[in-house]
Amino acid sequence: MTTTTPTLTDRYVWAAARTLPEAQREEFARELRERIGDEVDARRGAGAATTDAERAALVELGDPAALAATYVDRPLQLIGPRYYLTWKRLVTTLFAVVLPIALVAIVLAQVLGGADVAQVFASVLGTAIPLAIQLAFWPTLVFALIERSPRSTPAPTWTPDHLPQVRDQARAGRLGDLIASVVFLSIFAGLIVWQQTASPFVDEAGEPIPFLNPDLWSFWIPWFLVLLALEVLFAAAIYAWGWNWWLVVANLLLNLAFAVPALWLFATGRLVNPEYLAEIGWPWGDAGGTVTAIIVVVFVAVTVWDVIDGVVKTVKGRGGSALAIGRI
Repeated sequence: MTTTTPTLTDRYVWAAARTLPEAQREEFARELRERIGDEVDARRGAGAATTDAERAALVELGDPAALAATYVDRPLQLIGPRYYLTWKRLVTTLFAVVLPIALVAIVLAQVLGGADVAQVFASVLGTAIPLAIQLAFWPTLVFALIERSPRSTPAPTWTPDHLPQVRDQARAGRLGDLIASVVFLSIFAGLIVWQQTASPFVDEAGEPIPFLNPDLWSFWIPWFLVLLALEVLFAAAIYAWGWNWWLVVANLLLNLAFAVPALWLFATGRLVNPEYLAEIGWPWGDAGGTVTAIIVVVFVAVTVWDVIDGVVKTVKGRGGSALAIGRI
């Protein structure tokens, strides 16, 4: 029995057809063999030797696997141009929205649970990396499967209707302020609650000694927590509408509602837990009065500056000058 050595054409057709579904191989192999034959005949007619003509024709066709992929419209990249932009927008949104929210929630949970700074950092780091991987992996997998689905619908045709609106730079800047305010106020509220059950000092019964006077839970601590919630709404209003005179007034009222009771409670010795002060040896001799005065001055200065800053931003936002505040 004699065997025939496969030609380059035989090997090329087999290498290309084997990557296709069984039902398509025979027709594809026949069409490809005819195409190669035509190319070889054309080169032979131009004076090339049969062997050289066959090799040149196969080199021009390129990788057989790539040729077969184009035959069935199957992408060789993970996500082709059909869905790439949609995939990119989705993954970018997940990283910009889901990841920060999850990390802030973890920080708050750790703080409320009494974790120290090292534990909070470790939890954030240990969650951020796996979560980022998951947010990238699963959308990529889904889009890769859709790309290779025989029934996948073509991507929508781009039209000028898809053009984004010109970005409002002022609103974009306010978004950063909103995020910073929400994070800071959330942490501040968390610390107020956390200090009740976590303290470096304990009493004779082994219970933690809170920094704030426990008697304040009857009214004033809930009052301050409500004000912090209103501050979050206030920050959202600034993001939505920008500074205006109504918000300037609201800012003034919120600052007064927080600063006046806080200073009054501090000045009368009702803000900080006396047991906590005893543990740290307050008032630290002659320095106690100086420290108290510095705390009051700094607190008042921050409050006044916050109000003035709102006025300045309102004037500038209306096309005026900060120097014109006195003429409003």
